[in-house]
Amino acid sequence: MRYFFLAYALIIVMVIGFFGFRGQMFSGTPLRLFPDMDDQDKVKTQTVSNFFADGMSARKPVVGTVPRGFEIDGSGISFGNSTAYSHTGVIGDAYGDGIPFEELGLADIDPQAFLRHGQERFNISCMPCHGESGNGKGAAAVKGNIPATDLTGFAKPTYPDGKMFETITKGKGQMSGYGYNIPVQDRWAIIAYVRALQAARSVPADQ
Repeated sequence: MRYFFLAYALIIVMVIGFFGFRGQMFSGTPLRLFPDMDDQDKVKTQTVSNFFADGMSARKPVVGTVPRGFEIDGSGISFGNSTAYSHTGVIGDAYGDGIPFEELGLADIDPQAFLRHGQERFNISCMPCHGESGNGKGAAAVKGNIPATDLTGFAKPTYPDGKMFETITKGKGQMSGYGYNIPVQDRWAIIAYVRALQAARSVPADQ
């Protein structure tokens, strides 16, 4: 029995010595029983690749490729393939103002329900950075040290609804566009809720 335990202990020492302690730092390639796709055949951007004849890892798009949101003739962005104010935020050569309820087919919608929907969408897509009150102090901004804009300062005279719609759609600064993540109606509902947040700043706290 004594030799059994000695052999058992020796086997444990050999296994530990073979695989190494978890988290141990070393320069060699680790031995992994289950790699889980950690090592993949791929090329990284801005690097040399011997796979292609020209030695470049970055490849040109296939002939005829059209970026999402662009017309086939390359004339520019047309989200939803519509030039209407409800889909662009622009009327003629200027940004429009107001929520296009009729264009969206929401002429008979309850304004309070529309605002509640905007609040729901805002809390999902905007609050992590811009904060619950839109003051730019959301969890991602505070804990992640990611600068976020105070939305309550974007008054209509200098930042009309159409411009805000375009910003949500295409993005601005470090904020990426949400045109393909948030449906058109939801974008306008968010704008309506942001306007409500702005108006709420001038209302006494007890109200």
